[in-house]
Amino acid sequence: MIWSPQNREEAKLGLVWETLRNGSPVRLRVWGSSMVPSLWPGDILIIERTSCRDAVCGDIVLVRRNVVHRVIKKESRDGRTCLITRGDAVSQSDAPVEESELLGRVKCIQRKGSSIAPRRQLPATLRLLACLLRNSDQLRSLCLRLHSWRQASDQAQLRESVHV
Repeated sequence: MIWSPQNREEAKLGLVWETLRNGSPVRLRVWGSSMVPSLWPGDILIIERTSCRDAVCGDIVLVRRNVVHRVIKKESRDGRTCLITRGDAVSQSDAPVEESELLGRVKCIQRKGSSIAPRRQLPATLRLLACLLRNSDQLRSLCLRLHSWRQASDQAQLRESVHV
C-alpha cells in the first residue's frame, strides 16, 4: 500500500478513534489557526470521548474531518442529533457533524505548563478579537507571528535555564 498524506491522516484518526472508544483520553497538538484566540498553535489538547447527544453548545470538539471546532448549534435531522460547528476565527460554519464523525470533546488545554479548562463562551474581549481575526487576514497573520515569536522566546529561555 502506498502511504499518501490522506492515508496517513485516516490512519491517525483511526488510532485516535480507537483510543477514545476504549475509554482513554487522547493528547493532540494544535497546528491550525481556525480556533484562535481560544486555541493557539502549539497548545496540547486533552480530548475525551463524547456523543452528539452529550455535546452542548460551546463545547470544542474533534471531528473525523481532522478539525477541532466549537459546537454552535445542535439540530435534529431525520430523528438523529447532529452538530453544527465553526472555528472561532472562521466566518463559515462547517457541514453538519453526524454521530459517526464526532471523535471527542476537548477536556483540557495545556499551554506553557498550565492546564486550562476550555470555556464554552468566550469573554467579551476574546469574542471581539475572534471577530476581528475572522474579518482581517492581516491581523490574524500578525497575531500568529507574535505568538510564534513568543513561543520561540519562551523556548530559548527554557534552554538557557536548563544549561545553567
